[in-house]
Amino acid sequence: MKLVYDVFDKPSMGKTLVFAFQQMIAIMAATILVPMLVTSYGLVADPAAALFGAGIGTLVYILFTKKRSPVFLGSSFTFLGAYAASIGQNFGYLGIILGVFFAGLVYVLIGLIIKMVGSSWVNKLMPAVIIGPVVTLIGLSLSGTATSWMALNGSQNADDYSLVTILVGAVTFFAIVIASVKGSDNIKLIPFIVGISVGYVFALALTLMGRASSNETMQIMSLQSFKDTFEPLTLSSFIKVPDFFFLKAIQEKGWQTLSAADVGSIALIYIPIGIVELAQHIADHKNLGNIINRDLITDPGLDNTLFGDGVGSIVGSLFGGAANTTYGESIGCVAITGNASIISIIVASLGCMILSFFTPFVALIHSIPKCVMGGACVALYGFIAVSGLQMLRKVDLNNSKNLFIVSGILVTGIGGLTLKFGYNELTGGAILEITALAVALLFGIVTNLIVNNGKLESDSSDKDAKVQPELLAAKGVTPSTPRKDRKKGKK
Repeated sequence: MKLVYDVFDKPSMGKTLVFAFQQMIAIMAATILVPMLVTSYGLVADPAAALFGAGIGTLVYILFTKKRSPVFLGSSFTFLGAYAASIGQNFGYLGIILGVFFAGLVYVLIGLIIKMVGSSWVNKLMPAVIIGPVVTLIGLSLSGTATSWMALNGSQNADDYSLVTILVGAVTFFAIVIASVKGSDNIKLIPFIVGISVGYVFALALTLMGRASSNETMQIMSLQSFKDTFEPLTLSSFIKVPDFFFLKAIQEKGWQTLSAADVGSIALIYIPIGIVELAQHIADHKNLGNIINRDLITDPGLDNTLFGDGVGSIVGSLFGGAANTTYGESIGCVAITGNASIISIIVASLGCMILSFFTPFVALIHSIPKCVMGGACVALYGFIAVSGLQMLRKVDLNNSKNLFIVSGILVTGIGGLTLKFGYNELTGGAILEITALAVALLFGIVTNLIVNNGKLESDSSDKDAKVQPELLAAKGVTPSTPRKDRKKGKK
């Protein structure tokens, strides 16, 4: 797609701060929701610490990927079952830290293997006819969260369905659309700040009117976070060191209670999740690469993205407890705004770390109604799904071979087909569960091999990368050479 700011471009300081704040807003609600859910399982987790952990984890990722992959790492929802199992077995704070370490180590080990054997097989194994519908599935699989937040405002009780919260979510979404399509050049770069701000003010106005008229239906916004912050008014009402996970683990002295058998059990819980997450890691980076006109699988390389994701997750968990993963919200933000500047991601990471110490800011984020974020996520997740469909434009769907591949992926993925092996007494579930996304990817790969008699060929996106720049320009593809290299006349 055509970018306003490429990866190595450097917007002015003022614009960079605004773009960074937009990235922060896009990822923040989901990032702090994970520790809130962990707390509901019986182990207190500080959302501010998770925010800090996501920020420092992203910086680690950027370091490993040589500042070439503009995406933010946030708290992963995939590990929620593992957290619940760890807490249920009284493994404590250290148990979660060890668990994320094992999952991150899986990424590191796979990265080392890829570093030795190369990653060229990835493009051949997963051409556009496979990765396109898989990316579409990622967006569609997240869509339920967006609509649930709009209809239930974050509640898990179906009886809390509300037309008012749907209205607020719709207003947020339409404000984003208008800002992105009808706004000035500067406004088009910050549609999420505009949309979420409009949704927040609308929700606040409805809530205040609801309180004045004693109408509970209109009271969709909670201001309890501000009350908890400023009552009583102390220094911690403004600045507070987050409750970092490694400090909690030290206070708990978990190493004195965990046995070798416990450590083995923790590994058994977390390692399978790290393995099955590999499919989404590859799909996310293929999608992001398609958006920014770069092949991230070869540069900075799948090994480096895995190192960054794995080590970044390990480091982040020391502070926030949660495993980190590349965020679809961040990728969607890049796609919609056309801003792929890595500087924006770096500043957003530093901003999350700094602002995690400012209590009023954390209270503000807590106060954003889920229906507002749901409206924003309709756009974010929708763009992920559409970016997958865009990859299919280069695929001949009149060819029955391709139709079988795409149909197998979409039906198994949307249908939620999973593979479960064994029984884990700790979790009450399977020892290894392969997610619907991973199963869909497997269906696509096997079908592709069957219809092509076992032969693997790179798709047309790889061939396009080798043609001359003038041919790329004719196709509407923006050259991806870093700006500093262009000045030197390098190819």
